[in-house]
Amino acid sequence: MTWIKQTHDQPLFPDLLWSRPERRDQAGKLLIIGGNLHGFSAPAEAFRSAHAAGIGTSRVVIPNALKRTLREILPEAQYSPSTPSGSFARGALSDWEEGSAWADAALLAGDFGHNSETALLLENFVAKHAGMLIVCQDAVEYFLARPDTITHRPQTLLVLSMGQLQKLAHGLHSTTPVTQTMGLPDLTSWLADFTLTHPIVVLTKHLDHLVVAYKGSVSTTPATMGLQPWRVRAGATASVWWLQHPTKPLESITSGILDL
Repeated sequence: MTWIKQTHDQPLFPDLLWSRPERRDQAGKLLIIGGNLHGFSAPAEAFRSAHAAGIGTSRVVIPNALKRTLREILPEAQYSPSTPSGSFARGALSDWEEGSAWADAALLAGDFGHNSETALLLENFVAKHAGMLIVCQDAVEYFLARPDTITHRPQTLLVLSMGQLQKLAHGLHSTTPVTQTMGLPDLTSWLADFTLTHPIVVLTKHLDHLVVAYKGSVSTTPATMGLQPWRVRAGATASVWWLQHPTKPLESITSGILDL
């Protein structure tokens, strides 16, 4: 296991901090998907955070049930078919596929609600999408019952709470449980072992540290946001840095979260 520790005055990868794209047309394209009739803060926050992190261009796709509410607040949004309850319907798949073909990465930002049709849509999209994928907030919940559908997928970043990581470990029948009371050494050891056998990147927050794991290496960075919601902001920021340095997931995501 390799455990590397970053502090705000000692970044682990300073070269990446100085090699950001200077031109917007070279700073990457991000597809942001999320929202339902009763919640849209996740895609809105992802849009703001991605632009704060330096994305070149982004598209936000939300259910058309939100059009009346958001057309003035979020004029950049694109609208896809929704169910009668206001969640994404299966007919949204073509819009998602079109957007992901345009983008360098797709971010499932969250606020999808709890809907069986949306669950099938997410499963189909993840199965068909071959590119970089970032999964945040309640989007993660859709895959915890069948975690193999997401944990064996390359080019995937899961942004998880510790509670979600516990469920993931349980669903994969891990011999070592993940607990809220484990220390950072035990957590980093578990994540190192986990990412040696699963090709994904994991980003979580524990004991006031943001933790990134990939291929047996783990970085920790002190978190400054306290008890504020962090997953969407961190996921959007990580998306931008990763798509701008696609061959260096651990390094780029660790660098991107330095000031969160």
